Amino acid sequence: MRIVKGVVLGLAVVVIALVGWLYVAPPELIRVGSGYSAKIVCSNAFLADRDPQQVLEVDVQAPGHPLLRLMRVSVDRTAGVVRAGLLGQFGRGLAIHRPGLGCAAVPDGDIEAARAQPALPAAETSEPGDGLWPEGETVDPVEDTELYAVLNDEALTGPGMRAVVVVRDGRVIGERYGEGFDEDTPLLGWSMTKTVTSMLIGRLVREGAMTLDEAGLFEGWTDGRGAITVADMLGMASDLAWNEGYGSVSDVTRMLYLEPDMAGFAASNPLDATTPGGVGAVFNYSSGTTVMLSRVWQDAFDDRTEALAFPRQALFEPLGMRSAVFETDARGTYVGSSYLYATARDWARLGQFLLQRGVWNGRSMLPVGYVDWMVEPHPASNGEYGRGHVWRRASNAWLPGDNPELPAEAFFMSGHDGQSVSIIPSERLVVVRMGLTPTDRLYKPAFLVQALIETLNRPE
Repeated sequence: MRIVKGVVLGLAVVVIALVGWLYVAPPELIRVGSGYSAKIVCSNAFLADRDPQQVLEVDVQAPGHPLLRLMRVSVDRTAGVVRAGLLGQFGRGLAIHRPGLGCAAVPDGDIEAARAQPALPAAETSEPGDGLWPEGETVDPVEDTELYAVLNDEALTGPGMRAVVVVRDGRVIGERYGEGFDEDTPLLGWSMTKTVTSMLIGRLVREGAMTLDEAGLFEGWTDGRGAITVADMLGMASDLAWNEGYGSVSDVTRMLYLEPDMAGFAASNPLDATTPGGVGAVFNYSSGTTVMLSRVWQDAFDDRTEALAFPRQALFEPLGMRSAVFETDARGTYVGSSYLYATARDWARLGQFLLQRGVWNGRSMLPVGYVDWMVEPHPASNGEYGRGHVWRRASNAWLPGDNPELPAEAFFMSGHDGQSVSIIPSERLVVVRMGLTPTDRLYKPAFLVQALIETLNRPE
């Protein structure tokens, strides 16, 4: 009996010590999970007006790491604060909402600093016109039973589909939404946001505020990093060391959920000594690269308020994207790699803008030839990635299994969990597919695009 009591007492001491250790200094993976939980719940609760508990259970816990199933969140809508932690106690994830700037993870707990961003000018509040999309929000879908058979084919739209919008000849010809989502629901584009960052840089290049061959991008880059140009970074060929792995504590998860100054963290990485050829020679997909580019283009402004207002004034409002919310980190840098929320129809506007080579309502908004340059395959990418933050490889084509044949000139905006905007110039076609579809489901949006092309081109 004395031995049993001793064992029980020993186990109790170990448990108490473990709990104390987790509370005082939680492992980084728990901190990443807590920060992720708080941030995703915050954005969906405040931007999309979704139920926080549903977001936790569906968006955070269901497709993710088993650790996430133990996360608990609390939402203070009055203060605009979301807290999360393992069993509600460990990890101390924190995110805050700021009107106009969306939600930011606050890993250092400094809410005051995270709120100390210049107030954005009031967003355009006028109601959308009665005209057809994209000038207004009226959609007149074609009466085509075969088209809607494709849109209702779950094998083609994929598990976890939340929205599909099909645009041909500049008009929405068909759309479908998942349960609980509709044409007014802002949806996270994840890495499709990278392409938007390239568009914003293009706007500044047109205005003469930036150049693609600009180098010496960060003050501390007095070594070989000083040779890295904006163009190198847009082609994901900066030669900076970076680990884009998810599911563990990597460079990208650390940046997004453990660092209040994401660009500063990414810029502190050295050149990758293991890669041959140096700057411009090796493709390395990096969310850190795009966040650094966000800092670079924001620094082109002398006034921080003007920089924060630029995406809305230079791109979103001219395109009629009333739903778009571009989120910054806790220090006011746009998370240009990952965090743009917009309705599926507004994502389709971005695709149509690229299809039209940067021209909107007869106005050329990007430098002449800039979209062609964006789409041109970067030599370092084996033809899979463009020079300007777009994919030449169809979304999820790297997953196991066959891939359909799409027109050679097609290009793509692609994001985590099955987000995609496919642009097919020869077909005058843009296809938006949004959802929550982890890669282990092996879903490939290109099959949906192929089926749509075949259906739209069938003999009468």
